[in-house]
Amino acid sequence: MKELAAQNVGARSSSNWYRGWFLLLLVLIYASSFVDRIIVAVVGQAVKIDMSLSDFQVGLLGGLAFSVFYSVLGLPIARLADKFNRVVLISISIVAWSAMTALCGTAGSFWQLMLYRLGVGVGEAGSTPTSHSLIADEFGPRRRASALAIYALGPPIGVLAGAFGGGWLVQHLGWRPVFYVVGLPGLVFGLLAWLTLREPRRGGADGAAASTSASAPPLSEVFKLLTSSRAFVQMLLGTVIGAFGQYGINLFIPMYFIRVYNMSFAQAGLIFGLVLGVGGIIGNTLGGVSADWASAKDRQWYARIPALGTGLGFPLLALAFLADQWQVSVALLFIGTILLNTWNGPTFAVVQSIVEPRMRATASAIVFLLMNLIGQGLGTPVVGFLSDRFASQLFTQGNFQAVCTAPKGPHGAAAMLPGPFASACHDASANGVRYAMLTVSVVLIWSAFHYFRAARHLKNH
Repeated sequence: MKELAAQNVGARSSSNWYRGWFLLLLVLIYASSFVDRIIVAVVGQAVKIDMSLSDFQVGLLGGLAFSVFYSVLGLPIARLADKFNRVVLISISIVAWSAMTALCGTAGSFWQLMLYRLGVGVGEAGSTPTSHSLIADEFGPRRRASALAIYALGPPIGVLAGAFGGGWLVQHLGWRPVFYVVGLPGLVFGLLAWLTLREPRRGGADGAAASTSASAPPLSEVFKLLTSSRAFVQMLLGTVIGAFGQYGINLFIPMYFIRVYNMSFAQAGLIFGLVLGVGGIIGNTLGGVSADWASAKDRQWYARIPALGTGLGFPLLALAFLADQWQVSVALLFIGTILLNTWNGPTFAVVQSIVEPRMRATASAIVFLLMNLIGQGLGTPVVGFLSDRFASQLFTQGNFQAVCTAPKGPHGAAAMLPGPFASACHDASANGVRYAMLTVSVVLIWSAFHYFRAARHLKNH
């Protein structure tokens, strides 16, 4: 009954003011969720020192620990979103992930922290695919890529907030208070969503509400429709492979600047926010607006934009990790991040255009399942594993883990060791993470290849 009433309200034409507030609140919710998701990147080096963790373990906390339930539960929760009230679902999800984030600050061991990070993923599983479905029913096809690109500003805004505030907090108060602070805003956003957002009529923005099925089609039907589209398959491959490289690299950016350029937590957080936050905002906006504009005459630009962005972004990232001066590295990473973030709006605009309204949350969830499970879930541990392996091979003074990772000093035990050992530990950990990030960045070429292939099929779509 509640959804029926909400749909009757949503049947009325939304005002520009409401649409603006609707999109703004969803962006803030997405930003809040992304702060909770990536905060491990900001506090990673401090947690590593405090708990004597390896880079692989840090990668697990930032990747697989979050993404395993986020990915797996995303699909069944999206099925609920295609059947029931989406606003209520988002409101409940926000409270869940915010509480689990705050609990991370109480963890006394790696396994406790791992468990709470799993809980964060459970809560966030109900957010993004549901939001995509809401946006697709509030904005018509000609404005959808732009609206989805604006929604995709949530992650870079979240990075800005988490990096700037989190970097300062961990520098002055330690890593535990950071989790308490970033978990609280979500409770406010959950209440605002419950009180101010209304459920839009499914298919109303497409003029298809009258013909939209009363119930969500079976999951098998959604899979069949998506996999029958060659454009979708190639866009999905480009997105998943690109996510593997980008998620893996992004988590270790603050640790990279702390180790390679001897920055403080606050300085590294500031750069992390500048690169991923500001660069992400520009890239997402540029990708969505340019795709909507260029595709008015040729739909292939929905794939060409992310293809060009990813292809041109790779060499800039590679050069950034080879730079001797931090200013050069930051500049290259910033421009590369802009290019690498042009994929979001165009990709999900293609996905939402393929399926009917009651398939939309499910379709987005399928993309996010693979993107986060393979991209974030595997990308970050792979970078951590490679970092440990490279560091062990570069360290010639004995067992790297035994000598260099005790909980002392900014580079483990190195600060408490005699000069030669301290220097060897520092150089091995710095170059280990450098070579790991450089190695993984190569997969971005593979990602660009699939986006270019997708363009060939969009003209027939």
